[in-house]
Amino acid sequence: MTKNEKIIEELKRLYGGVDNFLNFNSPFELTVAVMLSAQCTDDRVNKVTEKMFKKANTPEQFAKMKVEDIEKMISSISYFHSKAKHIKECSRQIVEEFGGEVPSNMKDLVKLAGIGRKSANVIMLEAFNDCQGIAVDTHVFRISRRLGLSDKNEPEKVEQDLLKKFPKKYWPLVNHILISHGRKVCKAIKPDCENCTISKYCKEYNS
Repeated sequence: MTKNEKIIEELKRLYGGVDNFLNFNSPFELTVAVMLSAQCTDDRVNKVTEKMFKKANTPEQFAKMKVEDIEKMISSISYFHSKAKHIKECSRQIVEEFGGEVPSNMKDLVKLAGIGRKSANVIMLEAFNDCQGIAVDTHVFRISRRLGLSDKNEPEKVEQDLLKKFPKKYWPLVNHILISHGRKVCKAIKPDCENCTISKYCKEYNS
């Protein structure tokens, strides 16, 4: 087993398998939740979507709404003005360009308003059980660089390094367990290196 595989196996032991952090009942609900989650906690998103999806949960419904009405439902979310516009435009695209169904391929997903490669990776994995890559959020970005898995400065390039370093069977796990580790141990400020069970593999800790 390689060093990188040992890292993932240890984190898998600590945090378990793949559990989605966002609550959803359809690919569209996940698409909206992923948009809202940018620079916002998953707990906050889940609280907002729990109420919002009881009022509307289809692209047809959101496409007909005024942006101002969507803003009212997500006003406690960071950057809610721009996210409301993205939800409406994304909904319109899904209805008019994809027959009311969230596309199940990366090429079309990244065409949707508010959906970049990171979000598309999450949707492909969680909604369609088709892992196409590794979603690189702030936790994954930070820990990948600390461990020495990548020295790149752009999330897309960090993802490409991770895809090369881990066998495909680990791809669905990497995002989830690095996020869990980032929240509990390898925090942005004051990482708990003394209690980190993978510190022996960490480039930054051992430098």
